Amino acid sequence: MSIGTNIRRLREDKKLTQEKLAEKLGVTFQAVSSWERDEYLPETANLLKLAEVFDVPASAILEDKRGTFKTKETIYNWEHMKTYVKTTASALGMHNAYKAVDYAVEAHEGQKRKKSEIPYIYHPLNMACHALSMGIREDEIIAAILLHDVVEDCGKTVEELPVNDGAKELVKLMTKDKSKGSHNPETLEKYYGELATNPKAALIKCIDRCNNITTMSWGLSRDGIYRYIEETEKYFPELLRVVKETPEYTSASWLLKYHIESMLDIYKRLM
Repeated sequence: MSIGTNIRRLREDKKLTQEKLAEKLGVTFQAVSSWERDEYLPETANLLKLAEVFDVPASAILEDKRGTFKTKETIYNWEHMKTYVKTTASALGMHNAYKAVDYAVEAHEGQKRKKSEIPYIYHPLNMACHALSMGIREDEIIAAILLHDVVEDCGKTVEELPVNDGAKELVKLMTKDKSKGSHNPETLEKYYGELATNPKAALIKCIDRCNNITTMSWGLSRDGIYRYIEETEKYFPELLRVVKETPEYTSASWLLKYHIESMLDIYKRLM
């Protein structure tokens, strides 16, 4: 595909007319038309603006793509994961996790993952399956994973959660105080500092980050991805250290570190 064809395809994917795109770029619609007809190439400044508007790397505009890969927003069915987690919790006597499954499903009902039609519950269920697959069998941890966003995102309180005090404390640590803004440096320092005091909370947060970085290519803007990479590189080495130095989580720490760092490296290369 030519550069002009790429620009037209990306513009149409965003449901923008040539006029609307031109307005966002601060150019004439004739300029956009000439690019799409391959009569002229956009200057570097306009190329960067195009990448920002389309929320893609500049290479996506410049490359001669001979084919389009099919992508997946999900790999597993959330209802199947729910059955697996609930069955496993029952078989292993994980009473808190068993109660947390249905509570989380109900609390997140109607919510979607960012920029998608994926039911939000897919995220905590995926995390729970991730933990179980690494051999984590602690009832409080699986319960807290399932409930880790219900206070922050669903208007619930820690006190009303149907789990024991240990699981409630983990959910409390996972809940970020957004009163000063999610990206406020003081908020982040306090949040990650408290997580690092509890190996179980650090483990849950690392699993959470593994899941989130695999979906940020479509769930976040380019600025959001840059910010997420910077935040991960600043705070997660300490969390991974805490997890690694806890004997029962040492093996899990290897997988988590590999997942996080390899995904970050892939994003950096593509961006």
